[in-house]
Amino acid sequence: MKKKICEQTYHGFRTRAQRTVNFFIFLFVSICFVPLMARANNLIIEGFEVDSIDTAANTITYVCDVSWDNSWRTTTNNDSVWVFLKYSTDAGVNWDHASMSLSGTDPMGFAPPVDFEVVVPNDEKGFFLQRTDLSSGSVSAEGVKFVWDYAQDGLSDDEATASNTINKIFGIEMVYIPEGSFSAGDSSSSSEYPFKQGSADSDPWYIQGEESITTANVVSDGYYYQSAGVTGENASGDVFLISTSFPKGYRSFYIMKYELTEGQWTSFFNSLSHAAKTNRDITGFQEGGKNSDSVVDRNTISWDHVDVKSIATTQRPDRPVTYISWTDLMAYADWAGLRPMTELEYEKAARGVDISAVPNEFAWGTASYNTAESSEIYPNGDEDGTEQIFDGAANINRNSLGWTSGDGRAGGIAVGQKGPVRAGIFAESSTNRETSGASFYGVMELSGNLYEMCVTVGRIEGRQYLGTHGDGRLSSVSGYEGNATNTDWPGINTSDSARGITGTLGSGYRGGDFQSVSSLHFQVSNRTLAVRDADTGGFQERYDATAGVYQGGRLVRTAP
Repeated sequence: MKKKICEQTYHGFRTRAQRTVNFFIFLFVSICFVPLMARANNLIIEGFEVDSIDTAANTITYVCDVSWDNSWRTTTNNDSVWVFLKYSTDAGVNWDHASMSLSGTDPMGFAPPVDFEVVVPNDEKGFFLQRTDLSSGSVSAEGVKFVWDYAQDGLSDDEATASNTINKIFGIEMVYIPEGSFSAGDSSSSSEYPFKQGSADSDPWYIQGEESITTANVVSDGYYYQSAGVTGENASGDVFLISTSFPKGYRSFYIMKYELTEGQWTSFFNSLSHAAKTNRDITGFQEGGKNSDSVVDRNTISWDHVDVKSIATTQRPDRPVTYISWTDLMAYADWAGLRPMTELEYEKAARGVDISAVPNEFAWGTASYNTAESSEIYPNGDEDGTEQIFDGAANINRNSLGWTSGDGRAGGIAVGQKGPVRAGIFAESSTNRETSGASFYGVMELSGNLYEMCVTVGRIEGRQYLGTHGDGRLSSVSGYEGNATNTDWPGINTSDSARGITGTLGSGYRGGDFQSVSSLHFQVSNRTLAVRDADTGGFQERYDATAGVYQGGRLVRTAP
């Protein structure tokens, strides 16, 4: 196994072709992920440095090497890495999002290696790097070139090349979900509040385009809305419009391969100002935080909120992060140039395109699951962040695991015992879709581990979502620093949108978590908690005690 590189510093502003005397620091931070069938994640970005500078065009071309394990491209879909750049003009005190260069449909100056392609979206907030050959396995893209158009970000030549200007590069493993029709709902009469065609017709909704959908109070052959009866939710049979702009899952999009991890969260958190960190601090007691720097519910993140220079740390960078709220997740989405997924996109990513829905199915396509047991932990029941579940059938974590060591456990039940397990823990070289717990497209842990936070169709606040992407810049309004600012995202402050996302109305949960009492919550079509109740004091709790939910995060981006 290759070593994981999480941070690398370069001294001296220089290019591969010319070593100039200007002083410049390049700080590299990679966000690490678990590949589809590997024991530990292995996304590595290294060799990051300047290749050339063109002050006439106001651009800097960078070069780096990107590698990751168990990549794939088939005739169905592929995985990818979303790469984006942050810059600081004050030696790392404040950070901003860098704009990529784009010329027509071809990225100007981009040079991917053979068998790879670079895809730059129109908003130029980053780029996708993905293989072009139909194969699978570990990949290494050496000498990837990409271009920062610093004039777009309002920087002069002197500012962009100053000695106190720093760059960080980030990467997130994604999965491409192709365009196509799919079923939302699964035809089962025992499913809880799924999408169905009528009050007496359990056939699923058939999503065959991004055109608007109008629900109808019909007995059959329509788009019938079935309510779970949550306060503020539309009632069963209500007639309402889901607009053309609302992402329905038909159009192609990219989705994070794994749930947001502690390593990713701390990388994001450590790029914020101290005021923004205070608002995003999940280790405090505010808004239902874990109120500890110790291990709580297997969350290992620690941060000294008194020391303004303190950075957050984690003992388990590959573990999905708990104690994040909707407002926290939206902040990460905005910062990374991504967006929240809708509950329709959740079902598409799990079930696949034009696939007959299996009644009561989980994300791996069957109506049965196999819980991991303590005896299946390798090595020897220990838990150290790289542990594996060795059982050809196990595909879900349902809080039945008992660790013999790790995370403070010293006999008896450890404080940090219950909670999510490492992302991708069920996948190994011999597993298939069912035994690895993967979706039709290779997305991991869409059923179980942590609830997926989604945009719901069951409230008007959710249906107002237009699918805009984050621009990498968070609110700087006093008292609201570090909030996402997309005005169409659920939870936008209705009194002053400059304050950003401060609420939760329009969001909900799908997929179940490690402590779900009912296995029905793991089912792809289950909508028991698809609509969240009213805000608690204007904010969503980081642990939703009312619903008994441990929620996590997974974000998407519409395909260019």
